[in-house]
Amino acid sequence: MQYVLSYDIGTTGLKSCLVEIGDTATLLGGEYETYGLYILDNGGAEQDCEEWWTAMCRSTRRLIAATGISPSDIYGISFCSQMQGLVLVDRSGNALRRPMSYMDQRGGEVMRKTEQFGLTVSGVNLSILLKSLIATHAASTSVKDPLWKYKWVQQNEPEIYEKVYKWLDVKEYLICRMTGECVMTPDSAYSTFLYDTRKGKMCFSRSLCKTYGVKYEHMPRVVGCSEVVGGLRKKQAEELGLIEGIPVYGSGGDATLIGIGAGATELGDTHIYCGTSGWVSTVIDKQEVDIFSMIAGIVGAQENRFNYFAEMETAGKCYEWVKDHLALDEIDIYLSKADVGHSSESKYLSLYDYLSEVIAQVPPGSGGVIFTPWLHGNRCPFEDPKAAGMFFNIGLDTGKRHLLRAVIEGICFHLRWMLESQEKKIDTSRMIRFVGGGALSPVTCQILSDILGREVATVPYSKDVGAIGAAMLVAVGSGQVKDLASMKEHVRVSETYSPNPQNKDIYDKQYKVFQKLYKANAANFAALNS
Repeated sequence: MQYVLSYDIGTTGLKSCLVEIGDTATLLGGEYETYGLYILDNGGAEQDCEEWWTAMCRSTRRLIAATGISPSDIYGISFCSQMQGLVLVDRSGNALRRPMSYMDQRGGEVMRKTEQFGLTVSGVNLSILLKSLIATHAASTSVKDPLWKYKWVQQNEPEIYEKVYKWLDVKEYLICRMTGECVMTPDSAYSTFLYDTRKGKMCFSRSLCKTYGVKYEHMPRVVGCSEVVGGLRKKQAEELGLIEGIPVYGSGGDATLIGIGAGATELGDTHIYCGTSGWVSTVIDKQEVDIFSMIAGIVGAQENRFNYFAEMETAGKCYEWVKDHLALDEIDIYLSKADVGHSSESKYLSLYDYLSEVIAQVPPGSGGVIFTPWLHGNRCPFEDPKAAGMFFNIGLDTGKRHLLRAVIEGICFHLRWMLESQEKKIDTSRMIRFVGGGALSPVTCQILSDILGREVATVPYSKDVGAIGAAMLVAVGSGQVKDLASMKEHVRVSETYSPNPQNKDIYDKQYKVFQKLYKANAANFAALNS
């Protein structure tokens, strides 16, 4: 029996979790703290390192108090973190500027100058593309990739760039703060698009660094996800309310560990995640890439296994937008002339539960209304930072409830689009494991099953599967568990949803229109959002 302290580092908040590893992985407790996401007028999206650390300290102290577990019984510390951020540090491990989030889009101009010249394919110079494909089986095609954040700082903030010692991602910064070590795990290294994944290589490529004008010495040492980086330092232990010397593991990114925590660990297993962002991921044994649909076989935590990964920028974030602007702003949650938040007779535990109940009362298809979930641009199956959300086909009989349901259906339509894009290259599983905040709503689970035409399964701790996956790394690294693939048997299925055939014709008809909306409006998005 082991106790593991897992940190789930999200876009707008952090959860400290205590996980017990035995015959199954059991979540003993979790404490949540929020922090800022600063959206700038020039396309920037930044966060604050001190806000991350303060959130960790506060939530860790509350977690220890709430669970009653002695810090001396904690066997290891691990992270499941947002990815593709940029944290530039000096030799002392201090951040030189606010971290740039994965949502940051400022690198567009430098990206165009660097790789969008001559003969191009998917917006990348053919020579650069081939060189990248040979080494990484992928290429940097998105303005939001960390490579372009690095290049933006290089060109626009030279006084900061001159002080850079190492380029880190989000969890790597926090590991550095805990241990004093500057490292990257293979999954984070791969997301720089400078990591050579060929057998016998598995290291940062000097050649690619030279091609893109990146200083090779800025790249940190690469360690395994289940490898111990170092022990928790005394000062940081005191701030967290822990003890010095607890092993800190390499850990992994959310795209790496959420599938593991969901039990989608065997070859061919597919899972869908719906949190702030969303994705479809399938376990494969050799790297595949679809440069036209922006899908790649990314490096994960399992040796000789990759995750064929398709991502959308805003999934659950769209539902949050619904809450803030369709429910709270305009009608102060009086959707049925009852104050859901304060009524003592209310049977609903949260506004989200209430919205799910409201959506369930609207027939499939939302009265013909279609929503596009591109509230911060899009990555797959098309890359366009200027794409935006819209409600299409509103009529006089359209009510707010139709709009609410259309948002959920729009998210699910896009997930189907990414799933079908994956199947151009690989086989996906017939049963999809569905996790994240979106999977907490039975209504959303059924809508997803109907739109995909697949069985959808949920698992325990749906919102915390990333923290569960991080704890599993400690179990493997310490030798308690043989390998990550075997962890599937430790994650049971909670509920299974089967598609309703009566809804197939409705959703198939709308899905065909949904797919056409981007192409029909791409020029309009560009005109309005340049």
